[in-house]
Amino acid sequence: MDDKELIISEADIRQRVKELGAAISRDYAGKQLVMVGILNGAFIFIADLAREISLPVEIDFVRVASYGAQTFSSGSIAFTKDIELDITGKDVLLVEDIVDTGRTLLRLKEIFGGRNPRSLKICTLINKTERREAEVHIDYHGFDIDHGFLVGYGLDYAEQHRHYPAIYHLRNPKPQA
Repeated sequence: MDDKELIISEADIRQRVKELGAAISRDYAGKQLVMVGILNGAFIFIADLAREISLPVEIDFVRVASYGAQTFSSGSIAFTKDIELDITGKDVLLVEDIVDTGRTLLRLKEIFGGRNPRSLKICTLINKTERREAEVHIDYHGFDIDHGFLVGYGLDYAEQHRHYPAIYHLRNPKPQA
């Protein structure tokens, strides 16, 4: 644990996810909600969030990649898994672990917006503003973090560190050989 600094505790995450679930339940009451998790990072967050939503919800996943084994976005987005649900006329909530540059979510909003959903909103656990390059409106967010390379609760570095129940700043990420 010497290379990690605690940023958000497990208890704080649990409380904030509960609050987000209540807000989403209230805002989507009587609507046909589809939650689209962005793999791999959002899988823990979307599972916990779905359990805190008190209305029927459909869940699907999309997979995009922009980091690889780096600590910064490559600038290109590889769209590797599409959703399987038809979202036409439905209320769609894109669920992301972290919004960093904003480019991934901007691109996903373009793609899914072209599929004629009734509404399209964004929910993220972490709104990280340090490297924001694209203006993207976030409708629901758990925590605002200015900077740092974050791991845990689904967030990774080179596919490692996702399993921590809290969120840490990784002090010295080592590049993959």
